Amino acid sequence: MVGEARGSGGRPPGTVPGWVGHALLPGLNLAAALLLSGLVVAGIGESPLAALKVLAYGALGYPEAVGFTLYYATNFIFTGLAVAVAFHAGLFNIGGEGQATLGGLGAGLVGLALTGWPWPVAALLGVAASAGFGAAWAFLPGWLQAKRGSHIVITTIMFNVIAASLMTWLMVDVLIKPGQQSPESRDFAPETWLPAMDAMLAPLGLALPSSPLNLSFPWALVCCGIVYVLVWHTSWGFELRVVGQNERAAVYAGIRPARIVVTAMLLSGALAGFVGLNEILGVQHRLLLNFTGGVGFVGIAVALMGRNHPVGIVLAALLFGALYQGGTELSFEFQTITRELVVVIQGLVILFAGALEHLFRRRAEALFRSRAGAA
Repeated sequence: MVGEARGSGGRPPGTVPGWVGHALLPGLNLAAALLLSGLVVAGIGESPLAALKVLAYGALGYPEAVGFTLYYATNFIFTGLAVAVAFHAGLFNIGGEGQATLGGLGAGLVGLALTGWPWPVAALLGVAASAGFGAAWAFLPGWLQAKRGSHIVITTIMFNVIAASLMTWLMVDVLIKPGQQSPESRDFAPETWLPAMDAMLAPLGLALPSSPLNLSFPWALVCCGIVYVLVWHTSWGFELRVVGQNERAAVYAGIRPARIVVTAMLLSGALAGFVGLNEILGVQHRLLLNFTGGVGFVGIAVALMGRNHPVGIVLAALLFGALYQGGTELSFEFQTITRELVVVIQGLVILFAGALEHLFRRRAEALFRSRAGAA
């Protein structure tokens, strides 16, 4: 009798398979964004198929392009994880930009201070400093939400602006290299740089072309594993998800929501801070302004498209990394496709992945329920 009451795969009749929400709907959103982007490209007199071909080739067509795509994806993995951890606690952390900025400040101070130190020590201290500065910048918004009821969206927006202002003051008046007008610090000593992946893999006989891809990428994958274990395989992760789904039930079960909110924001800020590790110690090798380039906001779309799961976040980050790198190739190959138009295409993907993520949900779920009922 129990077997007869179950649909295919052992699900109760009328339920929707999990892969619909995790795979089909993101795929439909992406297809809709690309279709609309194709109409925009066609509207300026270019072939959408030719543009898509150049986009794909520019992102994945040759080894150097793959390196750049993975470099961009590294930042999106960090910020996507940051958004996801907070989201599981019922928080909408849009302060990734400021937390990444402060993470870069922490990594940069390590680079400035550790001249002559071996790179493994610099790398470990860079990880600790970028995580610590990012977490510290997320602490006060989390504490205000937990203890004073201040809305996390408002406080994190404010802290993004404060972080930008703080970095401007530091780079103009404190950390600027003497004798220059550009708001940048002096270059770090090479031994403090994070090793590039081509240099790391060369002793193994794997020849890769030079690219910004560095040791931060495998660290981002390690962070995905850490987040997965913490959120789904620890008692803290269970409490985190309970608070995010029903705070009253969490209190009834003896969980302290305030403690969960603060610790979730600390972890979220630390993850966003690793963007500074990738950019400052891995690529720029100096402190400078505006190195984040909006990755904190793109991380929101990455987390939404990835359904706040580390595996989905990696896939979504790879997609956005490909869009960033392939978009650069588009602007080179087509005179009529400017950098601004490439940003529009990227924005359409963010729009469908974020604000319109449920656009096709009702129809897709109704289709699968009707098919299950007919069966």
